[in-house]
Amino acid sequence: MTEPIIVDEQSFDTAVLQSDVPVLVDFWAAWCGPCRAVAPVLDQIAAEQEGKLVIAKLNVDENPNLAARYRITSIPAMKVFKNGEEVREIIGAMPKAMLENELTGII
Repeated sequence: MTEPIIVDEQSFDTAVLQSDVPVLVDFWAAWCGPCRAVAPVLDQIAAEQEGKLVIAKLNVDENPNLAARYRITSIPAMKVFKNGEEVREIIGAMPKAMLENELTGII
């Protein structure tokens, strides 16, 4: 079973921007309740979309430069990257069906 990967300022460009498959980056923090609520949904999607989509988790408290670079002003925030480009932004925790709907056409 594939699980989300952890990315930081050192690994972001390689793991996300140079990925051969789309990557959903979950910008989160340990103190964020809605972030913790959406985590199991992202775990399920990571397992179900193995080989088609990578889920990456980026802690905004530990990586403030990347949070600023991608204009993260509230969390949870998710950005989907495909071929090195941001193609979708998803703000807030949501049920699995809604999140999967946001990914339609990307994977």
